[in-house]
Parts: sequence; structure tokens; C-alpha cells
Amino acid sequence: MQLELRGITKRFGALTANDHIDLVVAPGEIHCLLGENGAGKSTLMNVLYGLYQADDGEILLDGIVQHFEGPGDAMRSGIGMVHQHFMLIPVFTVAENVMLGHEQTSFGGRLDLDAARKRVREISDRFGFSVDPDAIVGDLPVGVQQRVEIIKALSRDAKVLVFDEPTAVLTPQETDELMTIMRQLRDEGTSIVFITHKLREVREVADRITVIRLGKVVGEAAPTASNSELAALMVGRAVELVVQKDVARPGAPALVVENLDVIDANGLKVVNDVSFAVHEGEILAIAGVQGNGQTELTEAIMGLQPRVNGRVSLGGQALTGLSVRRVLDAGVGFVPEDRTEDGLVAEMTIAENLMLDRSHGAPFVARGSLRRDHLDDFAEDKKKEFDIRAQSVSTPAGRLSGGNQQKVVLAREMSRDLKLLIAAQPTRGIDVGSIEFVHKRMVETRDAGIPVIVVSTELDEVVALADRIAVMYRGSIVGIVPGDTPRDVLGLMMAGERPAEVAA
Repeated sequence: MQLELRGITKRFGALTANDHIDLVVAPGEIHCLLGENGAGKSTLMNVLYGLYQADDGEILLDGIVQHFEGPGDAMRSGIGMVHQHFMLIPVFTVAENVMLGHEQTSFGGRLDLDAARKRVREISDRFGFSVDPDAIVGDLPVGVQQRVEIIKALSRDAKVLVFDEPTAVLTPQETDELMTIMRQLRDEGTSIVFITHKLREVREVADRITVIRLGKVVGEAAPTASNSELAALMVGRAVELVVQKDVARPGAPALVVENLDVIDANGLKVVNDVSFAVHEGEILAIAGVQGNGQTELTEAIMGLQPRVNGRVSLGGQALTGLSVRRVLDAGVGFVPEDRTEDGLVAEMTIAENLMLDRSHGAPFVARGSLRRDHLDDFAEDKKKEFDIRAQSVSTPAGRLSGGNQQKVVLAREMSRDLKLLIAAQPTRGIDVGSIEFVHKRMVETRDAGIPVIVVSTELDEVVALADRIAVMYRGSIVGIVPGDTPRDVLGLMMAGERPAEVAA
């Protein structure tokens, strides 16, 4: 089935998310939609899937104009979508999830689960998925859950499949398996739209590439295009993709974590007996699939977790049990993984956000009064130093792009007298050019002798920045390995295998 989008335009108030986008996906083709987060890729696919209604333009399948009032219309027309965040019911079986929404009944009005099981087995055998129709979805690994999503779409005779950032929650091995599945689907005649911002994956699997920037199509490319060429199309300028750094010269241990446990509200250990040290002048990257305790670990160091056992110290000073303010005052800079929820106040100005955690004293407050001149001078300096692109430091932070918001958070956290920098998902949702800047500043921090912890689910980022890598799985550290450890070894560790087991 050939898919064609003509002049698709979608507006949200004053924001034009899609601006007269044209796209053609041929039958049996993997067509990659490449662009940074916020470029308009997912909005375009939500229009295609009937979740949004376009303000202008039309959708054609095999030359016939379509009118989708909702996802049901899109599915009936042969369009399926595999979402980044799976649309599955964890307590249901695979067969129950697959039949959900288009249930078949047998004699007497009973649900025909046997028919659903048969359909799951047929599709699973056809593509080598090895999925048990009676397995409880919540008990399955993430990669297998994604296969269930694909089976759901194929069970409804999807001729066009949309994969929206499908590798965000996968290990490298699971990503490779997904690429194989996508090629099989293509060879069977399925048209695939693959949405991503990861250049390596694009070049590996795409037949054609369309690049979107700021809601517009800015070019097409063949998979033979270099990473530099694709990045330049995405950003609009040449970008340095390789992190330039000298060999680390680590000093004494600075942050020491000993036998750390974090217990959640349900009484479960989400961080289990974790111990490690970070040295002066090194970057320790904490790798792992999202949801394996990385967030709770950094929050425990920062004093944000209420139920913690074990010991955390920085330069010999105990941090365990301290308030967040006292941890910050001890010289810890913290870049949270969600800048909009935890890093910024959108309604406040850039200047006000730059003093958020230092509004209780010098240099910005004296005798209970804000020293506006000091704050404005400081903000102007940081705006220039961190290349924060805004009309003025009085611009509300919520009006900035994702990359510039992240620069505000970095500017605030890196301008204190640092003894440790913790950066969680530091480049999530920002463009390639901003990533280049963020990585450079982190290496400069390391080279100044300051220990750095980077928590990232992006394996390319981990490998590029790390001097050592700690891999977390189900709340524990599987192992700590050198920064040049091969990706396939790291991938096996992210699935729970320890370094010695990998070597064996």
C-alpha cells in the first residue's frame, strides 16, 4: 500500500507543529522520518493515525483520499502504530491484548480467545517472534512487549506500520532484533514509517530518509549519507559529532556510595545494595534501560528520597540524611532528567531560574532583598557563556526551545562552586547542536578536576563521554567497566549479565 501525505498542516494556537508537509512512502519501503524531538515528527504521525485532525492537507492510500475521525478509522484502512510507550494492559495475556478493541465472540457470546491465540501463533511463527499467546504481558521483557505491539497491529491487517521512536526503551541487542523484524516486514510488502533522531539506526535500516526541522521538510537523503550530512540537515549547520576529550587523569575518590538501598512507597527496594566511587577528574556514566533504579539512585544522593539505607559521602562529608538545600550547598550540581518538571519554573524569567536554588543569600539576596543588578549582570554573563538564545534574560523560561531550557539548567548548576556534577539524561529532547555544547561543557568540568556522574539511556552518549561505565539492572549495579567497553558487552550487561558471564 502506498501512503501519501499532501500539504499536512497542524497548528496548536500560535504554534505551527506541521507546516505543509509532503511525504510519500512506497509499498515495501522503510521510510525514516528523521528530526530532533520537537521537530514535528510525532505530530505528523498522530495526524496520520487519526489522533489529531489536520488543519490543512490530505492523506491518500493507494491514491484515494482518506478521512480519519479517529484511530479506529486509520486501523480499518490498514494503518498500524507502534507507540514509544506501549499501549498494553500488563495484567492481560498476549492474546487478550491482541484482541482488545476488536473482540471476536464464539457461540453463546463468549470471547473467542482460541481464535486470538491462533492469530498470535500464526504471526509469531511467520516472523519468528517466539511469543507465547498465554504469557502475561507484564512478565515479559521490554523487547518482547514491543513484539506484542507489532503483532497487535499485524493482526488487524496493517499494510502501513508506524514505529514512533521504537528503540527508546530497548537494549542494543533488542534494537538489533527490531531492525531484523522491520526488514522482514518490509520484505513481506509492509510499508514502514520509522520515526527517530538516532543517526546510526537510520543509516542501518532506512531505504529513504526525510528530514524534518521546525515542522517543515528540509530535505531528503539516501541511507548512504554520512552522519555529518544528516546532522547538518537536522540542525541547519555543521555539527561536531565526536566528543573531543583527552585521556582522563583521575585523582582521589570524591563521591563514595556504600551499600545504598532505596525503598519505595510500596516497601520495595528500587535500589539494592549499590556501592561505587567517583574520582576527581573523571566521568562515571550510569547506563541501563530506563526504570532500573537510575532515577532513584540520583535522587537518593540529592536527598530527594525519604527512605534510604547506606552511606553517601562527598570529600569525606556525609550527605546521607541532609536536606536537598544542604546537599546543594555542599557543592553538588544536579541536572534532573525532566527539566520542565524538576529543573525550571516555566513562568519565571531566565534570570530568576538562574538563581532558583540560591535565593536565600549572597550574592543575589542581601538583608532579605533581591539585588536585581547583581542578578541581571550574572544572568547576562551566563546567557553569553552558555549561548542561551533568547531576546533577553527577562524572557520566561517556558518560551525557550528545549535545548535553550537545558542550557539554563546547566548554567545554573555549573556556575556554583562545584565539588560534584550529576547530570541525568542531559541531552534528552535537545537538538544535535545543543548536544555538542552540553558534551563539551561536561568534559571541561571533568578536566577541571571535578567528578561527573552522567546518567543516560542513550548508549552512544555513554560510550562517548564515559571514562568508566556502571551498568544498572533491576536496582543493582551489574558491573563497572572501562569507557571503551564494546557496545555488545554493555548491551548484555543492560539485560542483567555480569561482566564475567559476558566474557565466558
